[in-house]
Amino acid sequence: MIRPETLICPRPAGLYCPPGDFYIDPVRPVARAVITHGHADHARAGHEAVAATAETLAIMAVRYGEGFAGSVRTLAYGEAIERDGVEVSLVPAGHVLGSAQVVVRWQGLTIVVSGDYKRRRDPTCPPFEPVPCDVFVTEATFGLPVFRHPDDAGEVRKLLRSVEQFPERTHLVGAYALGKAQRLIRLLREAGWDRTIFVHGAFERLNALYGEFGIDLGRLAPATTDVAKNAFAGEIVIAPPGALADRWSRRFADPVDAFASGWMRVRARARQRAVELPLVISDHADWDELTGTLAELAPGEVWITHGREEALARWAQLNGLSARALALVGYEDEED
Repeated sequence: MIRPETLICPRPAGLYCPPGDFYIDPVRPVARAVITHGHADHARAGHEAVAATAETLAIMAVRYGEGFAGSVRTLAYGEAIERDGVEVSLVPAGHVLGSAQVVVRWQGLTIVVSGDYKRRRDPTCPPFEPVPCDVFVTEATFGLPVFRHPDDAGEVRKLLRSVEQFPERTHLVGAYALGKAQRLIRLLREAGWDRTIFVHGAFERLNALYGEFGIDLGRLAPATTDVAKNAFAGEIVIAPPGALADRWSRRFADPVDAFASGWMRVRARARQRAVELPLVISDHADWDELTGTLAELAPGEVWITHGREEALARWAQLNGLSARALALVGYEDEED
């Protein structure tokens, strides 16, 4: 029987496939890379050849420029390519626009590398697609029982109630530029907020890209700061988290600082950031989604790439699954 490590193994540059001679989400430039999604800790510039979904390649081009790789190969969900007998395909991961799990098959062995993922509905990307496999390689960003994310719609209602309660104040919401900002905008639209949403300039190119891929974000306008201080009273402004503590934010009308992140489940983190209105909205699987996915797939082995590996590995072992932590470096878990 083939040992899984023969097909996929951890190396300093990332997860490597020796028989196919390619990496998955490498943390340094390599000859051949398969990229799961466009976040910077998984998608880096400088590779000789990159394969990914059309959306991920477009995101990389926006972030790094058109020459971010020597060559690119677009893969549609479900499309398979082969290299030296190794079959590679991509299926939805439900994380952000274009995000994918990498399905690697060779000599009867199937390994699925999840990248980052979540199981709940997201109006900006297809849902996670479970694939039966011998080895499931999972993240564990929120791999502790304390992390049980509430309903997204309920968190958005919390924001809208606050806007109604404080119409004289600007609601300034911190959200990461790729995925979280666009998802929050769509959730606001679904909740009935059809007014203009004001956004930081850092979001402009990615918001436009989402529109190009058919994600309707509704009326958006720049959160221009050279207007009267009360111009944004009663409005919602979405900006990168770092902007909330920047001089840029002081020009708004008595802002209510909010932050959309799974980390807002931890009150100490909200206090540390001086967040008045924490919104627990995450683009990663929470504890129940992680454990539910492992129970559903019941793979022969579970490998955990990054995050709270020990707790998830222990849960897997207690539930009859062989599990081990890979402790890969270079993947950040703060950007949620």
